[in-house]
Amino acid sequence: MKAAVRTEKGIAIAEVPIPEPKPTEILVRVRASSLNRADLSLVDGKAHGAHGGAGTVLGLEWSGDVVKVGAQVKAYQPGDKVMCSGIGGFAEYAVADWRRVFPFPDPAMDYETAACLPVALRTTHTSIAVTGQLQKGQSVMILGASSGVGLMSLQVAKLLGAGLVIGTSTKPDRRERLKDFGADVVLDSNDPDWVRQVLAHTGNAGVDLLIDFLAGPLINDSMRAVAIGGRIVNVGRMAGETGTFDFDLHSMRRIQYLGMTFRTRTPEDFGVIAQRVQEAFWPALQAGGLRLPIDARLPLDSVLEATELMRSNAHFGKIVLTQQAA
Repeated sequence: MKAAVRTEKGIAIAEVPIPEPKPTEILVRVRASSLNRADLSLVDGKAHGAHGGAGTVLGLEWSGDVVKVGAQVKAYQPGDKVMCSGIGGFAEYAVADWRRVFPFPDPAMDYETAACLPVALRTTHTSIAVTGQLQKGQSVMILGASSGVGLMSLQVAKLLGAGLVIGTSTKPDRRERLKDFGADVVLDSNDPDWVRQVLAHTGNAGVDLLIDFLAGPLINDSMRAVAIGGRIVNVGRMAGETGTFDFDLHSMRRIQYLGMTFRTRTPEDFGVIAQRVQEAFWPALQAGGLRLPIDARLPLDSVLEATELMRSNAHFGKIVLTQQAA
């Protein structure tokens, strides 16, 4: 089969064997795959969890049709339409543990739309509902809201009953579009005055929950923007993986600073999360209430162009690779 592979020199489209599913895995004929920022680490030869380095078939998220199932898999069968996460999705065929797989919410959903959903749905439910413990009527800020997961976070916060949703983007054209995805207030996190603006919109209290995709040098301002006793959930580190942390500010405001990742989860964890996601989001997806814009659609052979578009941060929403297996 054809696949996008990390080599010693970079990305190459190569012929590799079709993978064989293990007892808890399914083999999927890939119809579409979508890019996430974490893909760039693999493209650069770095590790992402247990994966990475030369020889790695790239791609963390995809959709397609089940071709074969492992001996222990009961939830899926050949012919099922599925959307998956794992490793190896930039290829004509890919395998995934069945607990990292979702059925299509609607059989009529197209493959490109489905390929954009697994990571965003799992991340938003876990960060906002589970780790962030959002209660109805509370205020939420999405720091770095114009990515695919950020846009889904705005919508999920509204769906779960947030009273006020604040989103940020550093680009004016993106800020204009955030309100279409659930933001009540839109701010520029490059504006030195953004914390004061958050306080002005929250009666000088700060937000109850801040979902942080930026981190780095913004951490202390983020704590100033959060209510006393509030929560920050660190999901991404697009502004930097390190920064000066004001421990006194953290203590005085009694903030719960919570980390979240899926790289240290067990397969059993993924199974529980998948069930929660379907219970919480399938009705809204079936009603068209949750959506992600697709900014670019490219063939698998253009994977290098797709990753450079992701790296340039010039897109709004998702970048999708399309492929049809023979």
